[in-house]
Amino acid sequence: MPPALPAPLPMRPAESNTRPTFHVPPNSCDTHFHVFEPGYASVADPLYSFPDGTLDQYLRVTHHLGIDRIVLVQPTYYGTDNSLLVDVLRKAGPQCRGVVRIEEDASDQELDRFDVLGVRAIRLDLFARASWSTPDLIAYIRRMADRARPRGWHLQFYTPGTVVRDLLPFFADLEDTFVIDHMGYMKESDGLTSTDFERLVRILGHGSCHIKLSGPYRIAQDKPLSSVSPLGRALVSARPDRLVWGSDWPHLINGQRDTGELLNLLADWAPTERDRQQILVDSPQRLFYAH
Repeated sequence: MPPALPAPLPMRPAESNTRPTFHVPPNSCDTHFHVFEPGYASVADPLYSFPDGTLDQYLRVTHHLGIDRIVLVQPTYYGTDNSLLVDVLRKAGPQCRGVVRIEEDASDQELDRFDVLGVRAIRLDLFARASWSTPDLIAYIRRMADRARPRGWHLQFYTPGTVVRDLLPFFADLEDTFVIDHMGYMKESDGLTSTDFERLVRILGHGSCHIKLSGPYRIAQDKPLSSVSPLGRALVSARPDRLVWGSDWPHLINGQRDTGELLNLLADWAPTERDRQQILVDSPQRLFYAH
């Protein structure tokens, strides 16, 4: 028998999340959440069993935290079948935007339909392509950029830190707008160093790079979240106007995680109202709501 899939913990009640310790500005945006609903087929080999994390549960969290805008990111659980994402965009309305995963042969008509519904980016899963050579990855990225560009979309990279490191010279010259998820995913346990992170910060300082302040627990692993604070502060110090915040809800596979605690990291990383305005409102506006 195949090994049992990891079982996500049940979702904590929305009102049990810590409230923000700072004023959350109007039109603040969570640029990275997932939802899971019964009746939608998963990929054949998901990495975890069906999670507890419906749209209604999530919206109660955003109401509790004072977040007005939201961006649904297609999870690996559903692969390139964006049926649930489409239904959520229709149900949630204009406050919600989407980031799809697509096959390379997706039709222009399908992408145009996504655009009308509020899709604004293509998510590139480079975890699934981590064994590819750097030239092959670059060719793939360029092909996907060709699909995103005509619609004013950007690219989002769900990528191991080792691959981020290998792609940094390419990212430095990439003219298409792109976002790197989860603070670059530069984990010490994968052999990433402070020098690697400093190179990423330099890339952020110019060109088309944006970085998502999301999933700090992915980097901290068994350490406290405070261990990631030097990275968060360095990114904010470099280019707060090129950062966005994402909750990574429902925090797979730990549904008991405190989303409010994650939002409150910004009080430390971005202590000025101006920086938080750029991260929570201005940058998401440009990336997801300008058209």
